[in-house]
Amino acid sequence: MATREITQTRLFEKLTGDEDSRMCKDIPEEACDVQPENFLRHLCASLGTKLADELSSARLVLPWLLGSIGAPLWMVGLLVPIREAGALLPQLFVAGYLRQQPVRKWVWVLGGTVQALAAGCLAILAWLGKGSVGGALVLAALVLLSLARGLSSIATKDVMGKTIAKQRRGTLMGWSGSIASGVTLAAGGVLMLFDDQPGQLALAILLGIAALGWALNAAFAASIKEQPGATQGGANAWDSIKQGVFLLRRDRDFLHFNLSRALLLSSALALPYIALLGERQSGDDLGGLGILIVISGLAGLVANPIWGKRSDVSSRRVMRDAGLGAAICCGLAASLPWLPGAWSETVWPFAIVYGLLVIAHAGVRLGRKTYVVDMADSENRALYVALSNTLTGVLMLLLGAVLGGLAQVMGTSWLLLVLAGFALAAAASAQRLPEVEH
Repeated sequence: MATREITQTRLFEKLTGDEDSRMCKDIPEEACDVQPENFLRHLCASLGTKLADELSSARLVLPWLLGSIGAPLWMVGLLVPIREAGALLPQLFVAGYLRQQPVRKWVWVLGGTVQALAAGCLAILAWLGKGSVGGALVLAALVLLSLARGLSSIATKDVMGKTIAKQRRGTLMGWSGSIASGVTLAAGGVLMLFDDQPGQLALAILLGIAALGWALNAAFAASIKEQPGATQGGANAWDSIKQGVFLLRRDRDFLHFNLSRALLLSSALALPYIALLGERQSGDDLGGLGILIVISGLAGLVANPIWGKRSDVSSRRVMRDAGLGAAICCGLAASLPWLPGAWSETVWPFAIVYGLLVIAHAGVRLGRKTYVVDMADSENRALYVALSNTLTGVLMLLLGAVLGGLAQVMGTSWLLLVLAGFALAAAASAQRLPEVEH
């Protein structure tokens, strides 16, 4: 074995905590032979996309961007639904096409490349955009970025299922999230040095780095050694919809998982509202944004490897525990405006609760990603992932609109209490899911 291969194998075994890199439960022998190097390539690709996601966050960075270019306030409310639903809704229609491809990594490469181009457009708009026209162009670029993200999302999970063995996938996602959080932490620290009104050039640089992250993702995705797979079962969009409806009626465990996942949306939907509470205390200063990014990065740095390891043991319990954590965080956030003035008039209490919810949300994401990949097999994994993501995208749009109306009527604090109730229901639902790791 060449020195490079030995080094890759040792690093793989160190990262996964295993002493035998040849333990492959559900991937072919050819894929097992190159699993260590593919693991590291997945890790580098995921680092690129996670870093890009953080630096173009619809929950933090893009609201600052719209504010800096003078876009209308109502556009801020569209950011998270477009970012999430735009990535999820098309996936059921892509699943059939993906199934017809013996090598699926090129769909992933296409998605990463388009995301890099869209982020480059956002960087230009951050520098040159103005007013309503600039805001509308930002939303248009975000739509393109989100649709491309949907391509990458379904292809990434399918390629991971073909190249990384069960009980290694959660660990992979945990380490990639942790490394990306560390890099993001450094970016937030730099922003904290600029405690004044944000310059458009600084935001343009952040988004330019995000574009480079997605370019890195596409490059490493292209380098993964993927064995050609079966192409039977490919279908057009209408056939995919019919298969999806049949799957939901036949597989009660899959239906139950999607119910739990829908309730767990409460963690994602609560984050921008907590950030909004903090933004009211700091205005649109780069210093306030930097604090939130640093707290978010620290939270991800700590949480992702732990949740990832736990997901490989029981992704069901990870979803349950993360739901409980999200409920507690939403309750804490709802109570912050009633703290004494000296506490509630700074961004720090809101940033700390935001960080705690980021930890819970990391568990939600890693738990449900690992669960859906592990509950499926190579024949139906793409359809499972696509159907689940499409359903979640529809719900994200509906809930985003409903919750936006409720926030207008009830206020942010009462809305957070409603989301806390959803998170508790999610924990109870996840508790009753069957185990899929064993």
